[in-house]
Amino acid sequence: MPILQANNISKTFDHKLFENINLNLNAGQTIAIVGESGCGKSTLLNILSTLLPPDNGYVLYDNQNLYKNKQNNITHIRRDSFGIIFQAHYLFRGFNCQENLTIGSLLSGHSIDHTLLKALKIDNILHQNIGQLSGGQQQRLSVARVLTKKPKIIFADEPTGNLDKQTAYDVSQLLFDYVKTQDASMVLVTHDRNLAFKCDIVYELDDGLLNILEI
Repeated sequence: MPILQANNISKTFDHKLFENINLNLNAGQTIAIVGESGCGKSTLLNILSTLLPPDNGYVLYDNQNLYKNKQNNITHIRRDSFGIIFQAHYLFRGFNCQENLTIGSLLSGHSIDHTLLKALKIDNILHQNIGQLSGGQQQRLSVARVLTKKPKIIFADEPTGNLDKQTAYDVSQLLFDYVKTQDASMVLVTHDRNLAFKCDIVYELDDGLLNILEI
């Protein structure tokens, strides 16, 4: 049985982005969503991850209808079971790297994995303020903060977009290794088709429709 299901999802802003989107995510599975800029990939990811209600349709997580749930329950699911990697990072800029990680650790009840920090090559910048970091360092810190939570599902929006080729490869491998070792799942939005085709299923969002691409 899927751990996450989207059924007949539709969303319109000033124009219709998509309609009647259906998607199933199983435990241990990775899914990529590709498509042109502005097609609605990030919007769909936000709907799947509790951040934005659909106009029509519904999303089930662990047999619970997310947008029919109480707000308090949604907050707990987002905090305890979902890990969201944003393009914009959303780090606490008034704190240093260590403090950002500590906040995530306290909220989730999981200790900081220093092996993870070393793998992401940020173990030597823990006492730097967020404003002193490059975009790539902020991205890696954001990934570390999410994985510290030990989420059951990772929702990643261009997680390697600010990284050089080698670091992007290392970070993507870390995400796939996490899914494998933790029996987690991942929904990945990306323009990088090489990265996308590392996933079990690749969808293309085009002209409001979601179609499976052959791997």
